[in-house]
Amino acid sequence: MHTPDTSPARRPRVAIVGGGPAGLMAAETLSRAGAFDIHLYDAMPSVGRKFLLAGRGGMNITHAEPYEQFVARYGARADALQPMLDAFGPDAVRAWVHGLGIETFVGTSGRVFPTEMKAAPLLRAWLHRLREAGVQLHQRHRWTGWVDDALRFETPAGELLVQADATILALGGASWARLGSDGAWLPLLASRGIDVAPLRPSNCGFDVGWSPLFAQRYAGQPLTTVAATWTDGAGQRVRKQGQFVVTATGVEGSLIYALSAPVRDQIAAQGSAVILLDLLPDLPAERVLAEVTRPRGSRSMSSHLQGRLGIKGVKAGLLHECLSKQAYADPEALARALKALPVTLRAPRPIDEAISSAGGVAFEALESTMLRSMPGVFVAGEMVDWEAPTGGYLLTACLASGVAAGKAVAGWLAAARA
Repeated sequence: MHTPDTSPARRPRVAIVGGGPAGLMAAETLSRAGAFDIHLYDAMPSVGRKFLLAGRGGMNITHAEPYEQFVARYGARADALQPMLDAFGPDAVRAWVHGLGIETFVGTSGRVFPTEMKAAPLLRAWLHRLREAGVQLHQRHRWTGWVDDALRFETPAGELLVQADATILALGGASWARLGSDGAWLPLLASRGIDVAPLRPSNCGFDVGWSPLFAQRYAGQPLTTVAATWTDGAGQRVRKQGQFVVTATGVEGSLIYALSAPVRDQIAAQGSAVILLDLLPDLPAERVLAEVTRPRGSRSMSSHLQGRLGIKGVKAGLLHECLSKQAYADPEALARALKALPVTLRAPRPIDEAISSAGGVAFEALESTMLRSMPGVFVAGEMVDWEAPTGGYLLTACLASGVAAGKAVAGWLAAARA
């Protein structure tokens, strides 16, 4: 695609398209690697918008669990991502943040946060460093493809064509489109014969199809201290404990997100997926059965469950929603349901509501981070076909892939000049 100008008197021009973590880190890596003319283009009025929004609830930078476990969180793409993570993993992320003057701490869950729990100070320090290094930022420049070998942008001043010696595409996935990642790049690459997988929601909620009465009464209510068990097509059982929220249409929250990728795939293959909710994960089944079957006198079963087991509010509502009257009236069936209440998930929520997305450019289409069929065009971040749970894994891999793309561009341009 690109034929670099190898004139020794001219600084090679690198265009980076996308101002999220991967693009910004690619720019920083290049600024340290040599004398390049670095231009970063973003469609939005300011860069790092999704990064900032993700940090509103506490900026989760990375995770402090043992490295082998950390890498395994990337599932089927762990082997492809590991070389990038080996070069710029969780420890390197923390050191980089510290280098920006931001202190960090490890939470009780192992997640790593800035001491102030905010993304804005980190982004400000980062952008200051990039500008000091000579990186030129161009906002309100929406990339719309190529004209011959020139990048085409829509800008407030009209169409702009940019010639570059190398290009890094770091355009994100398709979640939170209002912040700039709308997936519009996928058909542009597909039309060039690039192997791309459809973009799908990841770390997402699911529709259940509650009754109107249940949805009206309990939408927005959290379920804390619960566990969910899901069985995959091979009979492998996965159990996670945590919390989630009932929505008007279904469920969302950290516990649901932890199961979202395999559950999403099962729904695509089979039309639905069933999770089993343990409403009393701290109590053994024998204790639950003993309490349910304990004589209750004139009290209703609802009062009995509240008094003996603390089942009330949305947990009590779920029992009535998901169990038949016959099962609710059978103490043994009711006790089993308290430990394994079946909830049928019917569809993932739309991708724009998801925290992240799966799909994108296949690793098989890449040589390191460069498109095999488009020499000089590199890709980084969430637009590559990998996914990860929340907990700092998404950001770490985006940063690591930005480092990898920056180094790959520097090496490719150096080889062209040799």
